[in-house]
Amino acid sequence: MKLKFGEMMLRRCLTNSKASSSFTRLVRMRFDIYRKVPKDLTQPTYTGAFISILCCVFILFLFLSELTGFIATEIVNELYVDDPDKDSGGKIDVSLNISLPNLHCDLVGLDIQDEMGRHEVGHIDNSMKIPLNQGDGCRFEGEFTINKVPGNFHVSTHSATAQPQNPDMTHTIHKLAFGEKLQVRTHRKKTQNKTEVWKLISSLSIVTQVHKVQGAFNALGGANKLSSNPLASHDYILKIVPTVYEDLSGKQRFSYQYTVANKEYVAYSHTGRIIPAIWFRYDLSPITVKYTERRQPLYRFITTICAIVGGTFTVAGIIDSCIFTASEAWKKIQIGKMS
Repeated sequence: MKLKFGEMMLRRCLTNSKASSSFTRLVRMRFDIYRKVPKDLTQPTYTGAFISILCCVFILFLFLSELTGFIATEIVNELYVDDPDKDSGGKIDVSLNISLPNLHCDLVGLDIQDEMGRHEVGHIDNSMKIPLNQGDGCRFEGEFTINKVPGNFHVSTHSATAQPQNPDMTHTIHKLAFGEKLQVRTHRKKTQNKTEVWKLISSLSIVTQVHKVQGAFNALGGANKLSSNPLASHDYILKIVPTVYEDLSGKQRFSYQYTVANKEYVAYSHTGRIIPAIWFRYDLSPITVKYTERRQPLYRFITTICAIVGGTFTVAGIIDSCIFTASEAWKKIQIGKMS
């Protein structure tokens, strides 16, 4: 009895093994779309080898190009109507650096006015005057705030104790900027014992370490009026555009660009010539420019790499097949002529 029971179990195992093997063979035959061709049935050619090498080089070039684009960040911009910096208390920081080579520092002052009723003559907070040309000239550097309403600030002699007879307002503007300076730096972590691949990636990312947002943040920087009429007033009409920069972490920084138009004139009134000044008249634009720092998503990078590899191999295979077919046909023609 025991022997018959063992034989039955053995037969059942063999039956199950054969069924499992048949099922495995069926799955392999029906669902394997990547069927292998025995090497004995393939024919290597010099043309195929040459095309394969070119194909690999081309794929490597495109891969490195896409890798560079994936590592780097891009800055996209958009426009919308809003006040982006609502936490500023309605104030804008201003940085001014201007040289008047023919006007003594005792005569130079900064005055601020706006439509909210502010009228400040001889602003001195966060400012300094540097003598030029052995004391005959002056360089004024100052940082101050203005309200977010139309107004003006001007460099003049209005705050001087005694007004000069003929003040020379020729000047050079080194800097006039509003808000923060938008220069964003991204840092890479330095590691020891870098692999060759990481060294390659690091060398590619060097070009993305510093981003400087392009725009008119210092449109008057370098303006030179040294050859203008010494007794003339200068009007700079500024249109200030709020600007926001948002980095990859979502942190926002606020600055302002501006456009400028200027005129130069000698002003007179019924009492005679008006004392000249350098006027900066400003108004704010309702349009806000937003710069957003972005990086290509990983899924798009993987999709692009798959498209590059698959497309290159497909096109290379078509080219190789056409060349091989043409060469075989040419050989048959030659054999036919010889026979």
